[in-house]
This record gives sequence, structure tokens and C-alpha cells, in this order.
Amino acid sequence: MKPSESLDDNLELNNGATKSSRNSLLDKTISRRDILKLAGAGSLGLLLGAGGIGGILAAKDTLAKGTGKTTANQFSTEGIVPFYGQHQAGIITPAQNFLCFASFDLKTTSLAEVRKLFQAWTEAAAVMTTGDLIGNSNSSLNLPPSDTGEAAGLSPSKMTITFGVGPSFFDERFGLAGKRPATFKDLPRFRGDALQSKWCGGDIGIQVCADDLQVAFHAIRNLARISRGIAVLKWTQEGFQRTGTADPSSGTPRNLMGFKDGTGNPDTNDATAMNDIVWAHAGDEKDWMKDGSYMVARRIRMRVEIWDRSSLSDQEITFGRHRDSGAPLGSKNEFDPLDLEAKDSSGQPTLPMNSHSRLAHMDGGTKILRRAYSYSSGIDNKTGQLDAGLFFISYQRNIEKQFIAMQQILAASDKLNEYIVHVGSAVFACFPGTHKGGYIGETLF
Repeated sequence: MKPSESLDDNLELNNGATKSSRNSLLDKTISRRDILKLAGAGSLGLLLGAGGIGGILAAKDTLAKGTGKTTANQFSTEGIVPFYGQHQAGIITPAQNFLCFASFDLKTTSLAEVRKLFQAWTEAAAVMTTGDLIGNSNSSLNLPPSDTGEAAGLSPSKMTITFGVGPSFFDERFGLAGKRPATFKDLPRFRGDALQSKWCGGDIGIQVCADDLQVAFHAIRNLARISRGIAVLKWTQEGFQRTGTADPSSGTPRNLMGFKDGTGNPDTNDATAMNDIVWAHAGDEKDWMKDGSYMVARRIRMRVEIWDRSSLSDQEITFGRHRDSGAPLGSKNEFDPLDLEAKDSSGQPTLPMNSHSRLAHMDGGTKILRRAYSYSSGIDNKTGQLDAGLFFISYQRNIEKQFIAMQQILAASDKLNEYIVHVGSAVFACFPGTHKGGYIGETLF
């Protein structure tokens, strides 16, 4: 595809005209000659942005008639996580093997264009999670394909796509400042933070998880393509954990320090717990977030070279858990409860007072839902060390009362801080789910 061409340029109907809907510019049929005229008149940017959205929406109506597409029918429904529902998928649904995360900044000041972008993203996401290609011009030899194509023939891979907006979304641009939940704001700077702007913030955050990295990347790539002229990528991060093939028992994943990560997570099958911990309620702050959740994303670099030189005893004292079993120190099984009163033979706490598990436990009543992935981004050219660590994601009902309260304690005293540094930070208000015919974000827009 040439740089001046957009996805919607390819959504050509059988009569040779490019048509779209739900957009003032695109309510009428636009011929390819019109496209060239607009481009020549300097309206290319407008066309690329609005046309991309309208084109994808139009594709919905003609998708079934498209040629050269991959249909979900050839795949088992076991590989499909439903996109529509009360809540967005990708929050309490089981974590897949891979992550592609993208933060976007908006380049428009028009709420109408943002609304159309989310309508287009919703349509495309619903299609991609079934294993289909988007658009209806994937076989014409005379046009660039409407889908980038790298997922053709691949299974849906249990892909989920989860959308949210950051605090900056509620600035003066769209007239939505009054709809920002009072406690939803950028995180405070915690002790030891070494945040880099290239890993922070964003107007919109999209989390794509799938059991195949290429399937996940395909989704982010096409969502970015659709947003052309409206939003631009700010930063991205890929992540991984052990695959289902490598661990058929689906045990708790291990992080790059070799320890199990997520043992203390609440049970996602416990609806009462999820309502208390994860889902926003009507009357919490803003009703448009009802059945949504607040996401915290932190890029945490691990000083793996230093960690690898520490003794196993020091490593276990740092986490407060045995490396092999994941059990709390002094216990045998991974899910044994933490005994905060236990003492060793010398009278010292079995779980050191500054151990990670003890501090994160807090009073036992403050919980978050972790959905973290390991990352490896090559080598730090300044130090020659691995740029690797944890892309931490958590979901909670209230960031201030849950994540911030917990992180302030960890930042102040956690022994693990000797081996990690937080370099990226973002928060996103993840909308409730939607139904067929609706779109993600409609409760706010």
C-alpha cells in the first residue's frame, strides 16, 4: 500500500464506486474519481480519516458477500471468545499466551469523529475475533487488500480485544471533562519510579490477547490502520507467558525471575468477588462506567543480571515464597494462605516484613485482578543488559482505593525493589461491553 492510500480506498463495491455510511462525508456514494479530486484539493487527510472509518462500517454490510475472506466456520467455536456481552472480554476471561498492547493519541478534536472511530473499531474487532478478515476487497488484483492478511487461514486463537480511554481523553478537546470519574487520573509518582515518557499515558489503550502472537499483531495493525487520520500510535508493547502447549496443566505462569506470578489472584469464576473487586457499579462515580473496569498498566524492567547472581535463599526471602512450589515460606502448597503470625526457630517472622507477598497482601481485604505478561525487548544499548521484565496489567473497581493503596506500600518497602524499576505507566477506563448493533464506548459518547 502506498503511503497516500487508505484502507477504505479499497472498499470498492461491484459497480466500481466506493461507498460508506454513518458519516456526513460518507453518507453519499464516493467514486474513485471523487477520491482523486479530494486528494488533489488537499482534503486527503480528511478523506483518509473519515473514509477509513466509514469504509470499515460499510464493510460490515457487505462482508458476507466478500470474496477471498476467511470465515470462522472452518474453526472450532472453542477458539472463539465472544466479543459481545455485558462486560468486555479480556478482563476476567482466561489470559491467553500472548499480548499486543497499544496506546493511541487522538489527532482530532471532533467527538463525532471519535464516536465513528469506536464504531468502526467495534465492527472490526467483532469480525477479527471470529477469525475473519476485515473488508470486502481481499481478492481484487487491482486494489490493495482491505485486510493486511497475515492472519488469513489462522484460527481465532481465543483472541480478545479490550478498549479503554485515559485521563487525557477528558481534557478540553471533546467537552467530556464533566464525565471523568473524580478518582480517575494519572497515577502519582511512586518512590523509585524511573518513568520514561515513551512508555507512559495515551488517550486510548487497546489490549489484544491471543494464543497466537501473529493473530494478536494482526488486530493491532488493522485497528491502527482504521484509525488513520484520527489517532496515531503512541507506544506499543508485546508480551508473552508460557503457552498451553508448554504447560497443559495451565498452572500459574512464572515471571522472568522464575517465580509464579498471580497466585494471589481472586477467583474469576466467583461473580460476587468480581463485582466487589473488578466491575464498576452504577453510582460508584459515573454511571457510564457501569460493568466496565479500570486498568492499570506498568512496564516494569527487571534487573535480571543482578537477580541471577543472588542466592536462591535471597530470592525466596524477597518474594516470601518458595520458587519451586510457589507456596508461602513455611508452607507446602502454592495456594496455602499466608500466615502473617508465623515465626521461625529464631523468633523472626517466617514471612519477612519486607517480602513482596506479605506487603501485597496488605490487610487481606484489598485486592486487584492481575493480568500480567513477561516482555523482552532486546538489549539496552546504553548498558548492554537485557531490556526485559513484566508488563503488569491489573483491573480494579477503583484505582485509588485498590492499586494506589497497594503500590504506595510496595514502593516504600518491598525488598523486590532492589531488582526492578518501573519505567512505564498508564491507566485506562475500560468501557462496559456492548451488544450487536451497539459499539464500545456508547455509554460515554
